[in-house]
Amino acid sequence: MKLRNLLAASTAVLALAGTASAETMKIGITQNNVGVDSYQTTYEKAFIAAAAANADVEAVVLDAGGDVARQIAQVEDLIQQGVDAIIIWPTNGEAVIPAVRKAHQAGIPVIVTNSNIAEAGFDFVKSFSGPDNVTQGARSAEIMCEKFTAMGVENEAKVVHITGQPGYTTAIERAKGFEDRLPEVCPNVTVVDTQPGDWNREKSQQVMEAFLVKYDDIDGVYAGDDNMGVGALNAAKAAGREGIIFVGATNFAVGYEAMAAGDYWGSIYQSPVDDAEAALKTAIDVLGGKEVPFLNYFDTPKITQDNMGDYTKPVF
Repeated sequence: MKLRNLLAASTAVLALAGTASAETMKIGITQNNVGVDSYQTTYEKAFIAAAAANADVEAVVLDAGGDVARQIAQVEDLIQQGVDAIIIWPTNGEAVIPAVRKAHQAGIPVIVTNSNIAEAGFDFVKSFSGPDNVTQGARSAEIMCEKFTAMGVENEAKVVHITGQPGYTTAIERAKGFEDRLPEVCPNVTVVDTQPGDWNREKSQQVMEAFLVKYDDIDGVYAGDDNMGVGALNAAKAAGREGIIFVGATNFAVGYEAMAAGDYWGSIYQSPVDDAEAALKTAIDVLGGKEVPFLNYFDTPKITQDNMGDYTKPVF
């Protein structure tokens, strides 16, 4: 945490002492929980690098550590600092709305990054920059159905579902996309259980261990990201349960490696570097008076063992 704060402070000092001018944009970002997984760690590094490379940007980089109250306090602090724009990666899509409203009332444009806030807060936001998480969940369902069909088990397969952190918009949207799309493409596949893994590999392994005890017949696992999916895979390996199809979303390096080893079938390819750079660019464009879409999505394609050679290994 100290190193992260130091990096953020250094970025701000360089911007002020180097080429800062009357045109300098002071952009604050409050992130969800940098320490929870490698995606968020890589995102932060990429954001700091992109801000430092832009002579017109002074960045204030904060991390809520997964604490809603702390994030609300950080937004209020950024308002007091008089930043020109605020980027927020919400810890909870509902709970942060009052803080986002305060920023809006103070005349500070808010850009939501990676995981959107709840619809009730849309009036207080200039743009959302990130992936279409509902589409990601739907694509994961398609990947799983296509594999089951190739195996000839599309009329009998049973699936367990490991979601992200409860109340977190990305978790809700990916779950919705998967649960809505799966019965459309594979109506006879049954989701027998759903439990949260909180984006954590160790917890997801424990969830999967419980599933394996409870259910003798599991044909597939859908996890809201590869970090959780690999945790579930580790549980299945330890239990000697073979033949389970693992599908995730947000292809982590560990997921890519497991795919290369033939243990993990597919995921959704998403870059934290693209995510961070898109958020910063969206904030800059808003401050520059440019028209930006309210839902400013970047594409996140399907990746499986069949086409993984078309994609480089993730750096997170």
